[in-house]
Amino acid sequence: MRLLKTDEFSSVFNLRCSVGNEYFQVLGRPNGMDRARLGVVVGRRTDRRAVGRNYIKRTVRELFRHEAVQLAGIDLVVRPRRAFGRAEGAAARDALAQLFRRIRGRFPQGGGGV
Repeated sequence: MRLLKTDEFSSVFNLRCSVGNEYFQVLGRPNGMDRARLGVVVGRRTDRRAVGRNYIKRTVRELFRHEAVQLAGIDLVVRPRRAFGRAEGAAARDALAQLFRRIRGRFPQGGGGV
């Protein structure tokens, strides 16, 4: 359920279908499969410490795991816009859940069979 290859990430970036808020930018693309796939891009500019970057990635993956059924048929790339810690974790998860709902609305058929 992960995007691993450069070509998979590039295809999502090239479509340029994105939604965003103060915490995240989410890019999406129909994948023609019956499941969703996720890629997470967290650069050093977001948080200099590896502990912070890993926390952000874990948070994104966990929320994706809960939402994966509703996102079936879509490849997603999540890019955090700013760092957040445990104190802001709940607000960041809510913001990401909202973005997942918005990107799902861009692909009403879910991308399956495309």
